[in-house]
Amino acid sequence: MHWKSPSCPRGDSVIETDAPPHPFDAAIALPAAVDGRTTTRTRPEYANMVGPFGGITAATLVRAVQQHPDRLGDPLSLTVNYAAPVADGDFDITARLVRSNRTNQHWTLELSQEGSVRTTATAVFGIHRDTWSDTEAGMPPVPPPDAVPAQDFPDFIAWARNYEMRFVEGAVPDQDAGEHPDSTTTLWVRDAPARPLDFPALASMCDVFYPRVFLRRGRYMAAGTVSLTVYFHADAAEIAAHGDDYVLGTARTNRFSRGYFDQTAHLWGRDGTLLASSHQLVYFKD
Repeated sequence: MHWKSPSCPRGDSVIETDAPPHPFDAAIALPAAVDGRTTTRTRPEYANMVGPFGGITAATLVRAVQQHPDRLGDPLSLTVNYAAPVADGDFDITARLVRSNRTNQHWTLELSQEGSVRTTATAVFGIHRDTWSDTEAGMPPVPPPDAVPAQDFPDFIAWARNYEMRFVEGAVPDQDAGEHPDSTTTLWVRDAPARPLDFPALASMCDVFYPRVFLRRGRYMAAGTVSLTVYFHADAAEIAAHGDDYVLGTARTNRFSRGYFDQTAHLWGRDGTLLASSHQLVYFKD
């Protein structure tokens, strides 16, 4: 950082900084699209065991629609289908507006490399209206984040270093820890370093839960998300009010069967606002 005090009519001091952008912002930054297509590249900071972290892919797709000149409103839902691994290097994103109504829009997106489609997605964006509202889901009772120690992930999971995770229950098991009676994980999480929450960051946080089968079986095994759907319950004002505070996330599985399982998650603000919910289909090899 450098400080600069230029001459100006009021004699005010101006602070300029040449600090690099937050790692998350750098990872989802996209150049202007040409005919709906933009080219970017993977970031080693968000690498996973195979290809990039699925959450950063989801976040980048949200950003692709957000910066499209025809976009209306904010994200309401996103479904990402991880069709094939994304290799390190450049990739293209194409965003196409399928239909636009007065209050919502439907988008399709493709992520491709070297002419091969690796990820497909659909998104619904829209304008929130003032209506009656209620939240039936209840935020679980948990201690505050400062009362829960932070946990590190193994070094080979690079993307996890970009998050501060404080597990209330269902922490990452040690290898050969033994089977666990249920698949529930509850944790406080935020970007590291802390960063104000926005829609791409919320989409990414919906994928911070390690595969539930690791917890149930008490060991690592081959597993990966096939499809992820995020429902954004918060509007832009609620997201802005959250600031860079922790998000409380909880996730569990309904059934493990024949090489696949589902994974359901809820993300809450500290004040009890349900920010987002998500559902995944995950494959595993036992």
